[in-house]
Amino acid sequence: MGEIVNLNRARKARDKAAAKTDAANNRAAHGRTKVEKTHAEAEKARLDALLDGAKREDD
Repeated sequence: MGEIVNLNRARKARDKAAAKTDAANNRAAHGRTKVEKTHAEAEKARLDALLDGAKREDD
């Protein structure tokens, strides 16, 4: 026979794990200094420009 699972506890545990991952992502995104944010934006702009420069144009 299978294991008996309390669905309320399973749902709450799933939601709690999702909240922890969301909190970790928010800490990583919003817990940076202004210098780090501007550096990341500049790096993203550089990579976007590099990608746009490598596009092939069709006739």
